[in-house]
Amino acid sequence: MKAKICFAADAADIHTQKWAKYFADREYEVHLISFTSPSENLENINLHLLRKFGAKTKILKYIINPLYALKQAKKLVKKIKPDVIHGHSVIGHTIIMALTGFHPFVASAWGSDVLIYPRESKIVRYAVLFTLRRADIITSDGENTKEAIIKMGIEGEKIKTILHGVDTRKFSPSPKDENLTQKLETSGLPTVISTRRLRPICDVETLVKAVPLVLKQIPEAKFIIAGEGEQKEYLIALAKSLNVLHATRFVGWTPNDKLPKYLSSSDVYVSTSLSDSGLSAATAEAMACGLAVVITESGDNRRWVKDGENGFIIPLKEPKTLAEKIIYLLRNEDVKMEFGRRSREIIKERNDYYKEMEKMENIYKEMIGRYKS
Repeated sequence: MKAKICFAADAADIHTQKWAKYFADREYEVHLISFTSPSENLENINLHLLRKFGAKTKILKYIINPLYALKQAKKLVKKIKPDVIHGHSVIGHTIIMALTGFHPFVASAWGSDVLIYPRESKIVRYAVLFTLRRADIITSDGENTKEAIIKMGIEGEKIKTILHGVDTRKFSPSPKDENLTQKLETSGLPTVISTRRLRPICDVETLVKAVPLVLKQIPEAKFIIAGEGEQKEYLIALAKSLNVLHATRFVGWTPNDKLPKYLSSSDVYVSTSLSDSGLSAATAEAMACGLAVVITESGDNRRWVKDGENGFIIPLKEPKTLAEKIIYLLRNEDVKMEFGRRSREIIKERNDYYKEMEKMENIYKEMIGRYKS
């Protein structure tokens, strides 16, 4: 039996599931401590759910619940006896695991946990810094995130860049799925897709505002918005007020294993996010499927997309510019196809899921060996 790896993370998140699945498939004994339940059974992964009290007051939510979670976590660590603990996203689960005092301990920054939340609250900043300092190794999935961690006072030698990675066998170019396009009523029509969450930080509002501008030039165009979030009803109402709801498909949350069909059944991918850690996984998946992408100037996007060579980079919150780039790509098939081809090669070379997990496996081995010796 290989080493015991204990992840502490949101079990419902696809990134958590991908990390845990890789090591479970490699015959590691994998444990996952989480506040949340996954939507489906996680095969060969030992799931441990942390209980919460009802959060009716701020005292209960911010003081009693963390203390109760810490008590549970300490008991679990003692029972599991892991060889390494790895917390994902430097808030919530990861802070709790830092407080257990267990080593070796890895903390992975996912983006907003170090880019945004510490700026909004001194308490959060203190908790994040405490956790980062407790970690033996920190991983980030973007150079911009690594730079933000260093600015917080953490030494750069402690930080490793490990991307979430894309399974380029699963996310690959393929013909449009006729059953899906008929269901969406997009068969034979130019189609634009966004797979970002419907949250303010992802700013899907800018895409919705660009839709009427595109339809003026290409009235048959269709827009697929695949995602869930607190802004969903607002965005549907916005599309209705702009008289573009007929051209917009709000398809909701889409399981990761079904996303390749949605992407390959579209022509152009759009991300209007205001902030990203590195290159967003959603954008990387679209690039792997050979889509031409139009993305905002955020995260490490310019490290992955060279404007005018394998996609377009646009300023934040500019529906007019976004519409112009979409129209250009929908009208220039050769450019669209070449952008997509180049983007897929970049993802295959630099953002492959299996290669990134192999890097992490080597880090685990080195850390475990160091502590055991």
